[in-house]
Amino acid sequence: MSDVPESREPESRVAATPFAALRGQLHEAATRFADGPEALEGILLGMVDDVDRALGERLEIFPVCHHSPASALAMARRLREKQPKVVYLELCEDMAPLLTELRNCRLPVAVQAFASEIEGLPAEWAPLSVVAPITEASAEYQAISYALDTPGVELVLVDRSSDHVFQWDSRHEQPKEPTDDTASPAAEPAEAALHGEAVGVEIGDLRPRFAELEEHLLRHGKVRHWSEWWHQYVEVPLGDSDHDTYRQVMFLIGSLFRRLAPGDGDRVRVDEDRERYMWTRMRAHLRATGADPEDCLYICGAFHAAGRVEEFGVRGTDTFAISPRTATRWQYGLIPSSHAAIEAQFGLASGSVSIAATQWAKNLKRTRVKPYRLRGQAGTKKERPTKAAAPAPVVPAAATDQLSGFLSRPPVLDTLDEAELLGWSVDITRAARRNGYLASTADAIAVFETSILLAGMRDRAKPTPYDFQDAAITCIEKDTVPGRRDVRRLVEIMMGGDRIGQVGYDALPPLARDVHDRLAPLELNLQQRGVRRALLDMASHPELRACSDVLWMLRRLMPAGAARPIMGERRLGERSIQESWDLSLGTHQRALIELGYEGVSLEQVLEQRLRRTAYGPQATTAQVLAAIEDATLHLTGRRLADELGARALEVLASERTVDGAPEVLRRIRGLLAYYRTHEPVLPSWIESFVKAGYAHYCTLLPMAFADEDASVRHVAAMLGFLFSMEGLALSLGCDRTQLELAVAQSHPKDQAKTALLWAARVQLGTLSREEVRTRCAELLANPLVVPSYPQYLSGFVHALEPVPGLADVVVEAVSNAFGRLPDAVLLPWLPVLITTLRSNAAELAPLLIREAGRIFPARLAALDTWVPPWRQEQPTAPARGVRASEGVALLPAHPATCDAVADLLGCTDGWGARAEERPRGARLLPAHPATCDALADLLGCDAPWSSADRTPGTTALTTEHPATARALAELLTGP
Repeated sequence: MSDVPESREPESRVAATPFAALRGQLHEAATRFADGPEALEGILLGMVDDVDRALGERLEIFPVCHHSPASALAMARRLREKQPKVVYLELCEDMAPLLTELRNCRLPVAVQAFASEIEGLPAEWAPLSVVAPITEASAEYQAISYALDTPGVELVLVDRSSDHVFQWDSRHEQPKEPTDDTASPAAEPAEAALHGEAVGVEIGDLRPRFAELEEHLLRHGKVRHWSEWWHQYVEVPLGDSDHDTYRQVMFLIGSLFRRLAPGDGDRVRVDEDRERYMWTRMRAHLRATGADPEDCLYICGAFHAAGRVEEFGVRGTDTFAISPRTATRWQYGLIPSSHAAIEAQFGLASGSVSIAATQWAKNLKRTRVKPYRLRGQAGTKKERPTKAAAPAPVVPAAATDQLSGFLSRPPVLDTLDEAELLGWSVDITRAARRNGYLASTADAIAVFETSILLAGMRDRAKPTPYDFQDAAITCIEKDTVPGRRDVRRLVEIMMGGDRIGQVGYDALPPLARDVHDRLAPLELNLQQRGVRRALLDMASHPELRACSDVLWMLRRLMPAGAARPIMGERRLGERSIQESWDLSLGTHQRALIELGYEGVSLEQVLEQRLRRTAYGPQATTAQVLAAIEDATLHLTGRRLADELGARALEVLASERTVDGAPEVLRRIRGLLAYYRTHEPVLPSWIESFVKAGYAHYCTLLPMAFADEDASVRHVAAMLGFLFSMEGLALSLGCDRTQLELAVAQSHPKDQAKTALLWAARVQLGTLSREEVRTRCAELLANPLVVPSYPQYLSGFVHALEPVPGLADVVVEAVSNAFGRLPDAVLLPWLPVLITTLRSNAAELAPLLIREAGRIFPARLAALDTWVPPWRQEQPTAPARGVRASEGVALLPAHPATCDAVADLLGCTDGWGARAEERPRGARLLPAHPATCDALADLLGCDAPWSSADRTPGTTALTTEHPATARALAELLTGP
């Protein structure tokens, strides 16, 4: 477009406009109050030029402020007067399909765009979320309701898409510095966190960006925060103003804040690009549809209404190139919102949105303006169908100067509404008394008088809700809050409360509707906020097992508190026949809706999350095994479990640390026990995992013993895996020599790991239990080692994981320490021992306690005469005599039975010699005397064989030459 309207000419040119008188007054004021007319005059006259430019645009611009009752009232009035055919709205253009679902919701709700898988944007930003909250007391809701329920009206969203919100974000260029005044998310109430970490998109963000200007307005307005200033000096005066006055004042405020904004280059660039984007979209729509700009209405924030970009207006230039969207896949839906969430996200004062809703209701009652509401809107009364009257043609009149009169008119002082203020005082006193405050009638009178006093001190005749809140806090609040709510919160509730929206069933995503359908047999209103108790008796009602499966999946996928089991559990191989649940799906509706962005069923979402966890770049073996366990618990079939089992093998082979060994041991034991009891054969992946794990941990064992970063708990878990899986691993082809070599190559320096190594050697048979007892006694006898003795005990206690049969030795070691150490050494060491046991062996202490209970006497009277088993003299075993007969005595005693069995089997051999007649002893030596003689010559034995040596049943060589026999034994078997 080449034509440029006259309003786009340089601001220094003074044209014959309706604001010529106002320009003259501002020029005189600038000359009088400033050092020179240049600086201040440029700002003041530029503001008038901005208003003049916006009023001269053919396409009517309607400036608004977000969640402003005055803007909503003016919008409802203007829509009924003009009846536009096309409504352009400053809202993300990709959110348009969701607006029709607003009629199925109870406001406030938020339109959300969500993306979990990112392409073309920094991966650390995931997940991406954009929300646009909508309340009934907002201009955008009036426009949406009018456009959707009026035949022949088109609603066009013209703001940047959700993808462009992050494309134009400068976080990747300039990191955001943390601020000290950023509130911790944990400190926010649940209602204030309904939007989560989403980026807020609001229509009409109208707040000074010049900190000094905001401070000046608050100080001279005698208010505490910006919401109170806006309510007192903008909302109330504009509540009864006409259309022209409203537009000119909002244009002026937007221009003032824009011209006094600091030089934040990134923010100014984004604001101007948004204006270029919106005007480019509107001109493209006008050309495509041929709509007349006179029949259209452009609704945007007052900050963008008086833009100075070249693309401004229907005859602006088309030089702005809109970049394409990235490949990021966006999901759209409606989520519940609340007044507190809107205040927290956009930095508004607490209770300001509730006060605005109350002001909206008062404005409607006072002005009798009929607002627009979506037909079938939840939470609203049904309207009687009436025949709509044809709108009177609106003849565009020349713009007149309404600013001069508005700015020069003194503020209208509202008369004191004593009945309203008295009702507030009585209500807050009653509410305070119900919440534990010792409030009385005298407090109600004090609140009434203090409200009037504060309003007078702040130069206003009628107390505002903020004055009343300060008065109530002053008169009723005590040093401590007796209940859950303080007086400030009680006033907010009284003024309208924190209204929380709800998304209707028809507006929910398919997954959320499927959840409600599958839980329908519980016969509970799960869409309502609050906690609902569900009782499931699967023994009497087997159809409730499907509900139980859904609840366990919800517990796995949703935040804590959405589905909380009170009775019953689900573990591998175990299912409860009765369960009790506390359900609050209505309170966590946003989480359920966002779950629907990931899939169409709970099973699909769970499978995707398990795959994402198992195949993530930071996945560990323990995490993959946990995913396998969840897949076995919640999903039918072994397809996913077998696939993740193969992934567990890959992750295990790539790990070079033993940090996850305890978790790996716990989970693989559980899976192995489950498959052994519920499957005919073990899955192939678990057999491969045991083989690979056996070799893997044997390789890492010497390094783990020497590594200072590997704790004794991790090494004990490795040994527990090796010893507990040894039988299966050896049956699958593993070699036990690998474990023996790994233990032999381990040389720990830590005391706890040294004790753990002793236990491993006991399990392998290379160290006897008596030697372990001897070493413990030597440690207790050495005063230099006594201070570190608790570390040895810690190692012994952890050794109960791989070697549970060592419990008696551990009890003996602890008992000897208490019995032999003097008090001067024992008492300082006792806290160390207790701390060691509590911190390092919480799961193994029960085994130790059971063993101690078995050894120690059960009665106190028997303790005086009790002798520990390790101090009792062990009786010597009697020498084994040679029995007269060896072998099986039953068979010779009943030969007929054996003969019958032999005939049945076809055995024709007869009976052998009796046991007492058979030669006894070593028969090989007398049978081959030459070999024995040669061996005797080799060993230096000169005694020849005697006739007795050749007698069957005797071995004279070993008896006459014991030294030779021992040498031969050592030569053949080793020392």
